[in-house]
Amino acid sequence: VVVLAGPSGAGKSRLADRLHDAHGWPVFRLDDFYRDADAPGMPQRADLGIVDWDHPASWDAEAAVASLCELVDTGRTTTPLYDIAASRAVGEREVRASSSDLVVAEGIFAAEAVEELRGCGVLHSAWCVHHRPAVTFARRLARDLRERRKAPHVLVRRGLSLMREEPRIVGRQAALGATPARARHVER
Repeated sequence: VVVLAGPSGAGKSRLADRLHDAHGWPVFRLDDFYRDADAPGMPQRADLGIVDWDHPASWDAEAAVASLCELVDTGRTTTPLYDIAASRAVGEREVRASSSDLVVAEGIFAAEAVEELRGCGVLHSAWCVHHRPAVTFARRLARDLRERRKAPHVLVRRGLSLMREEPRIVGRQAALGATPARARHVER
């Protein structure tokens, strides 16, 4: 498993798609393992009055790692299909991998899985994809507005907060075992 962690909007999904296109490697979308907004114990952003989707407790790490290990062990798994605008899983998808594939696992909480994947013997490498915070902010805002993920005022306020927190986010993911790098470096 090649883990692509990093702040929201840093380019993880685009990089994963390029690796898929270039090598045929399957892409495992870890962000599909968000918990539904009405799940008990969801962390809250009091300043925005919404669920804190940037907190690891909003993500089902156990299910994500189990599904990823199933994919590596058996060559197939079923994952949720999460709709961010609806704040819930709306279906499922099957992911397949051959025994010679590297599996690209990408998501904002991907670094949370590094130690467990290493312990299971399936980790190839772990990267924290990042860019300058202002660039990440602009990319994230454009994507979130285009996809109508949340109300525009929420996206701007949340985005500005994340931009200020980005160095801390990258530092935390590095401490969890993901090597910070630009997407072009990881791709090479």
